[in-house]
Amino acid sequence: MVEQGKYINVKGIQTHYHEDGQGEPLLLIHGSGPGVSAWANWRLAFPALSEHFHLYAPDVVGFGYTERAEGQEYSIDVWVNHMIDFIEAIGERKVSIIGNSFGGAIALHLVNRRPDLVNKVILMGSVGNKSTLSDGLDAVWGYTPSFENMKNLIKIFSYDQSNAANDNLVEMRYQASIQEGFQEAFSSMFPAPRQRHLDAMALTDDELKSIKKPVLLIHGREDKVIPLEETSWKIAQLIPNSQLHVFPHCGHWVQIEKTQEFIAQVIGFLNQPETANLV
Repeated sequence: MVEQGKYINVKGIQTHYHEDGQGEPLLLIHGSGPGVSAWANWRLAFPALSEHFHLYAPDVVGFGYTERAEGQEYSIDVWVNHMIDFIEAIGERKVSIIGNSFGGAIALHLVNRRPDLVNKVILMGSVGNKSTLSDGLDAVWGYTPSFENMKNLIKIFSYDQSNAANDNLVEMRYQASIQEGFQEAFSSMFPAPRQRHLDAMALTDDELKSIKKPVLLIHGREDKVIPLEETSWKIAQLIPNSQLHVFPHCGHWVQIEKTQEFIAQVIGFLNQPETANLV
């Protein structure tokens, strides 16, 4: 597959997405890094996961190649509603969801509002509870385009610092961030002070406790963007049917730094009988 995917009209928004595979439908929701798209986020895991599941990986409104309407305002409600409407537009009755970081918050809000649309949820380096803005996330959301700034972000994202020394990777991510419309939309989403944007993505403890679906949380132990102790560790103690897997020697890019191990966790969890996840 190449980066160019398909388009579908989602309540007036021409939404770009990738689709492949057969079997249980699985929705993959990307994170909020500069220049991110569904393909940039999931490209390494997509081929293997498509052998087991029917994959849908959309560009959330404001990101990637999904239409950006002039004057569009962005908020957690806008993003969650876009994903709810996307599920209904593709005609799936229920999906399981993998949400990465910002995409994890969308997944949590979605299952809280529309549990009827969801089978299981996987959260990877996810926000979604009350937490303190890290210096790493502040740097990500405050990014202004330059090669050096992107190099510094990759240092923050990765446990393996050789990624930041890979000029081809840095250049690829930098070029992605300066595509037409990308930075203009991104810079409007999370203006300083940025703690308020993180707060807006948080569910209350009671809302998290009310989620009954099986949930797998995956986190890199050395994540500098979304620190484990403030997020997944606490969320796992609130959601009744949740489990947590922590990867050592891993930063925020679990799907990149631990690709095969991540894929194995996803397949194992989604293939478990429903009753195996219930307390």
